Amino acid sequence: MSHMTLEYSANLRADGAFSDLCRKLAQFMVALEVDAARVFPPGGVRVRAIPCEEFCIADGGLADAGFVHAVLKIGAGRSEAAKQATSHGLFDIMKAHFADLYAKRGLALSLELNEFSESGTLKHNNLHARFKK
Repeated sequence: MSHMTLEYSANLRADGAFSDLCRKLAQFMVALEVDAARVFPPGGVRVRAIPCEEFCIADGGLADAGFVHAVLKIGAGRSEAAKQATSHGLFDIMKAHFADLYAKRGLALSLELNEFSESGTLKHNNLHARFKK
């Protein structure tokens, strides 16, 4: 399981190209290999972007300031090298994607990786089998 949620300030909606960013992030996760092994099975990769309509950044004085906060949830058991490659690779994609906006306005980008125990999850998924075809 690798589910990524992007929360972003709604004032970035028009210029953020979030559909494109979601695709780039998902493609990176599907293709990522560490020590000649795929890190994430394609059927478990999800990336979604959710605008935050109500938000305040700092004291609210910077009207054009925006944010994108990414949370990646992964199942336990991946190596530290895999987690580092994942985090750094995804964040590099985010920084490159927003480079032009970053140069023009106030923008805060952040990413956190959360690893959780599989014992606390329930899943019903036929995507893995469909990707094997």
